[in-house]
Amino acid sequence: MRRLGIALLTAVSLFFVGCGGGNSAPGSGNINGNWTAMLSDTGSTPVFTFTTSFRQSGGSDVTVVNFTFTNSSPCFVSGGTETASFVLAGNFSGDVTGSFQLKIQSETPSGNTLALQGMVKNNTISGTWMLSGITSGCTGNGNFTIKRM
Repeated sequence: MRRLGIALLTAVSLFFVGCGGGNSAPGSGNINGNWTAMLSDTGSTPVFTFTTSFRQSGGSDVTVVNFTFTNSSPCFVSGGTETASFVLAGNFSGDVTGSFQLKIQSETPSGNTLALQGMVKNNTISGTWMLSGITSGCTGNGNFTIKRM
């Protein structure tokens, strides 16, 4: 009877160890690091480029640091607020996937918002963007690609 109990305990322990592996839990993937982005309009003309660092702090929240537009734009002259979220999925091979959202609100001039929504697949984030604002010429939409540097 004692051997049966030990065998059962060992089997249950191995089962739980196997269930705990992989990258399927939020926060266990790897979006952390430096990234560079290219946003193009619907005609594939580049509109915005930026660099940033992402740090997933837990759950779906992502801290955006060192955000810098690498091209000039009257929509985002100086300062701004960036918020991001990332919902992670994965598998035992280390393939990280998930949904991604990033919102950039201008400080000067105020009232312009750039919203990105897409999917993460390993070291690339791609999807669509939309710019809405009160500054003349600060509206538009298109596609984006963000790659790990």
